Amino acid sequence: MTQELTSPSPAPQAPGTGRGPGWWRDAVIYQVYVRSFADSDGDGIGDLRGARERLPYLKDLGVDAVWLTPFYASPQADGGYDVADYRAVDPLFGTLQDADDLIRTAHDLGLRVIVDIVPNHTSDRHPWFQDPALARQRYIFRPGKGESGELPPNDWESVFGGPAWARTDRGDWYLHLFAPEQPDLNWDNPEVHTEFEAIMRFWLDLGVDGFRIDVAHGMIKAPGLPDIGHGAQAQLIGAQVLPFFDQDGVHAIHRAWRRLLDGYGDARGKQVIGVAEAWAPTAERLALYVRPDELHQAFNFQFLNAPWQADGLRSVIDASLAATASVGAPTTWVLSNHDVVRHTTRLGGSLARARAATLLMLALPGSAYLYQGEELGLPEVTDLPDEVRQDPAFFRGGRETGPAGPGTDTESAPDGVATAGGQDGFRDGCRVPLPWSGELPPYGFGPGGSWLPQPADWGGLTVAAQTGDPASTLELYRTALELRRRLPGLGDGPMSWAPAPDGVLAFTRPGLLCTVNTLGHDVGLPAPGTPLLSSAPVTVDDATARLPGDSCTWWAI
Repeated sequence: MTQELTSPSPAPQAPGTGRGPGWWRDAVIYQVYVRSFADSDGDGIGDLRGARERLPYLKDLGVDAVWLTPFYASPQADGGYDVADYRAVDPLFGTLQDADDLIRTAHDLGLRVIVDIVPNHTSDRHPWFQDPALARQRYIFRPGKGESGELPPNDWESVFGGPAWARTDRGDWYLHLFAPEQPDLNWDNPEVHTEFEAIMRFWLDLGVDGFRIDVAHGMIKAPGLPDIGHGAQAQLIGAQVLPFFDQDGVHAIHRAWRRLLDGYGDARGKQVIGVAEAWAPTAERLALYVRPDELHQAFNFQFLNAPWQADGLRSVIDASLAATASVGAPTTWVLSNHDVVRHTTRLGGSLARARAATLLMLALPGSAYLYQGEELGLPEVTDLPDEVRQDPAFFRGGRETGPAGPGTDTESAPDGVATAGGQDGFRDGCRVPLPWSGELPPYGFGPGGSWLPQPADWGGLTVAAQTGDPASTLELYRTALELRRRLPGLGDGPMSWAPAPDGVLAFTRPGLLCTVNTLGHDVGLPAPGTPLLSSAPVTVDDATARLPGDSCTWWAI
């Protein structure tokens, strides 16, 4: 008898959820890049009201929480990560009432809300920086080198390219690890600590369930601001400890914030969390951010960067699980976000690999983050015209070379190697607005156009086009998330590796076995159980299973 499983299969009934204490430990959290999610007013830019109207879609998708990128008052020099007022909503995105409405609607749907907080830097339009006396106390200013101070204070480079220093009209220099419009704060000043604790309390009082902490590894700089003595420093981020990133002093800040979060949650009977966007050179150093008295989660960029090879994936998974287990924290998995090439493109331009990688991620113990549009199988948009780009890395890093972030570009990377750098160093290609419905742009994104042009061939990738199609990527995600919620063995729990042929990963969870074929051709093996879900059609002939190349299958055992 031959049995063929297409993707996806119906979700079987299963009692229980297997969810332990701490909702974040196995949560699936969906990242909304606000300006590209849904536009309610026709200006071509996504907003809070548009996001609120689409929350039922996320509920039906099966996620547990929503993470919103910055919507605060900002000149938008870096997509809102240059904040001028942390307690105000930028008019581009709506009003404070719109934020309140979104949070309430999400809670009514059973979704939690995480918002970004940006503590490493502010906008140069922030009132602190606009006041020369305050600026020199609350930001990092230094005299320049050279006979008349005409040279930067050290050799540090901006993540976006060029020097990490800008000279004022008074002749001194201020540090900006990102754009010149984003001066770095001086966290040696206690007033900075006091202000950010007050900002957190403001949003907690509005009802948010946690914070994603931007550049959580960056607030503390090495004493004396020493030279690095190496060019192309962006390539070193996540590969080694740098004098401006992953300094041990950041952990005192996170411990203080954990006390604030726990105290707030205890007083109001809810669990609120902190999530670190932290680039660390090893899984062990990343685990320091999620020690019991620090943050609850940290993005696992080692997994995002893992090659599409069985041995490489297993090595990263083992290291990640061991490191977080050593501090009693869950592991957090992620494949795409607003700063990296979409994994459909990054994994060799293969939708098959992207689908398989997603099922692998969702079968692993811990929590998972999804980036808007990955559930549609969206590729990176690699042919945006120069005149529409808005990523500051495009303008600072040069239009031919220069990465905007850690990693390398997709053209120079080996086939299937997941690198974290932006497409040619620029991040606009993963930020193109979502296609919701219709055959032509803006595909239901809003009543007007879209701030970045959408490809003309995305009609088949819209939410409407994929809904109800059992072979679509959207329905694969929906079924996988339903299974993850309903099967007691998934989420936060034990995992064991199982024997498998070369190029294939196999591991067990309670009641489930996951197989991943990273090879480009079919592989046969004894059928390990009853197939539940596969990223590509898998056949079972008597006792032999044929795993398609670049596929992942979940089996009931």
